[in-house]
Amino acid sequence: MKFFPVLLSFLLLSVSCATSAPVSFDGFLQCLTRKTQSTLPIFDSIYTTQNTSYDSILHAPMPQVKKNSTTGEKTVEVSFIAHFLGSSDKLVALLNKRFPELGIQSTDCHEMSWVESIVFWADYPLGTPISVLLNTTNMAVYSKGKSDYVKEPLSKDVIESIWKHMIKIEKILLDINPYGGRMAEISATATPYPHRAGNLFHVMYYTYWTEAGINATNRYVRLTRELADMMTPYVSKNPREAYQNYKDLDIGVNQDNQTDFATAAVYGMKYYKDNFARLVLVKTMIDPENFFKNKQSIPTLPRVGDGYIRGILPLIESAIG
Repeated sequence: MKFFPVLLSFLLLSVSCATSAPVSFDGFLQCLTRKTQSTLPIFDSIYTTQNTSYDSILHAPMPQVKKNSTTGEKTVEVSFIAHFLGSSDKLVALLNKRFPELGIQSTDCHEMSWVESIVFWADYPLGTPISVLLNTTNMAVYSKGKSDYVKEPLSKDVIESIWKHMIKIEKILLDINPYGGRMAEISATATPYPHRAGNLFHVMYYTYWTEAGINATNRYVRLTRELADMMTPYVSKNPREAYQNYKDLDIGVNQDNQTDFATAAVYGMKYYKDNFARLVLVKTMIDPENFFKNKQSIPTLPRVGDGYIRGILPLIESAIG
C-alpha cells in the first residue's frame, strides 16, 4: 500500500495601519477603524482594562517603523498576521463571525502550501518561487534581540513612549505574542517552559541593520538596551523573565568555555524560573562532566574536589519537591 502526503494549505492574513509621529494610542485606534469596514467598535476587539475577555485568532501584532520614500516621514505600522491551517472560506467565515468590523473577504487571504509559507516567513514577497530557498548567498544582516513578558495592560502613555523610541531606532520591530488559552492551562512546572498563566503577552524587541562596523553596532545595541530599560517598570519582575529561544547575552554569558554556576543561575532563573533547579539536577545526572555546553547552557552542580558543595544538593532537591 502506498501512502501519499496530504498538502495542507496555510493562510496568511495581514492588516496594517500607520500613524505619523507624534503618535497616540487613540489615534492608532481611530486609524485602524478607518482602515477597516467597521460595523462594530474596533475597541471591543482590543485588550483593555475595560475589555479583558476578548477572543482572537489573530496572531502576533508586530509594530514596525516605516519610512515614506517620498517625504522621509517615519511612521509606526502595526501588522496582525494570522497563520491558519485550512481553507480561506473557513477562515473568512470564522473571522466575520468574531471580527465583523474587519470586513475580511477571501481576496484578503493568500492560500499556500507549507513550503510556500516558509518563503513568506523568510520575509520574501508573496509569489516568490520556492526555489529561492536554495539560495545560499545572503546579505549580511546584524541584529540585537531582547524579550519580556507583560502581565498588566500597558497604558496609552507607555505605548506612545514605545512608538517614539521605535522611530528613534527606525530599524526595529516588536513581535508581540498574546498568551492565554491553552498556554495558560498547562502548569508552569509541566515542562521546562514556565511562562504560562498570568502573562498577557510576550514581546521581542528585534533591531536589525546592514551597516558594517563597530560604530553602527554600538549605536543599535545601545538603543535596543535603552528601549528595554524604559520597559522595566511595565514587565515581569523578580525575576524579569526572558524567552530562552531569543538568546540575550546581556543577562549573563559564560566565558573561556566554562559554565559558571553563579552566572548560569541569573539567566537560568529568567529563562526557566523555578524549573531551573530541576534542569540542573537533570544536567548533573546525564552530563556530569558538562561535555555539552554553550554560552548560556544549563550548569551542573558546583563541585569541590570530588564532591558537590555541601548543602547545595539538599536545597535543590527541596526546591523541586
